[in-house]
Amino acid sequence: MLVTGSEILVPARNGKYGVPSFNTNNLEITQAIIHTAEKLRSPVLVQISEGARKYAGTEDLTNLVADLARRASVPVAIHLDHGSSYESCLSAIKAGFTSIMIDASHHQLAENILETRRVVEAAHAMGITVEAELGRLGGIEEHIEVDEKDAFLTDPDEAVQFVEETGVDYLAIAIGTSHGAYKGKGRPFIDHARIAKIGAMLSIPLVAHGSSGVPPEIVQRFRDSGGEIGEAFGIADDDLAQACQHGIAKVNVDTDLRLAFTVGVREVLQKNPKEFDPRKILGPARDLMAQLIEHKMKVLGSAGKA
Repeated sequence: MLVTGSEILVPARNGKYGVPSFNTNNLEITQAIIHTAEKLRSPVLVQISEGARKYAGTEDLTNLVADLARRASVPVAIHLDHGSSYESCLSAIKAGFTSIMIDASHHQLAENILETRRVVEAAHAMGITVEAELGRLGGIEEHIEVDEKDAFLTDPDEAVQFVEETGVDYLAIAIGTSHGAYKGKGRPFIDHARIAKIGAMLSIPLVAHGSSGVPPEIVQRFRDSGGEIGEAFGIADDDLAQACQHGIAKVNVDTDLRLAFTVGVREVLQKNPKEFDPRKILGPARDLMAQLIEHKMKVLGSAGKA
């Protein structure tokens, strides 16, 4: 069933579990997400970035996700990931998204509040719920690139002011996670005290971006199948589980599925270089993504909540 973000995330916040929000770009990724959600009886958010809209076409990709979501027996929201402008958010609303993110975190606080409030007013008029971001994550994700020196963690007092003045429905906070496959060395730092403080001061669902686990076994399979990747590290499962106890309700995951998809394709072609049937190439990639999705739903505690 197709629902808004708040219909999924408010129960998660109240129940102290997290719901994964996975990025999609095509049919196989979307099927892996929604079919696994049904298998585990988990609510889920399917994210579409501006890059994905450009690649697959906003209407084509949105209609694909919406059709699978409407036919699903569990709650599914279609979420705009990192909307860069008021206009981008409005076009996503018109296309059928049920959850919108406006990312004006690169602006000063006053301008971030102003831009976010404009989107909130427009989205709420259409019954759509909104995410915004306060603080800046390091790393690289599509059109977003933030050097470590420019990243900063979310100030709890500013978070309260931001929510009060914007009316945003859920808030992405910078807590030590980062975009991409290189989140630190060994065990990336997560500021659990900051999460707990913000969670105690705000009752709305909180969001953790850059939360892929970057499983070592997937990284090794990527290398073994001919891929080149540096010393990649992700966010530990127990860090995410702990964060969900203190207010994190939406957990964004993209890198894990990208790695799994690529490993699935590489392994097929490496073992059978004569293969040219797309179904036999992309099917194993879909299956491997489903395994990672299932693991994440169990870690966050969303399995069995739908």
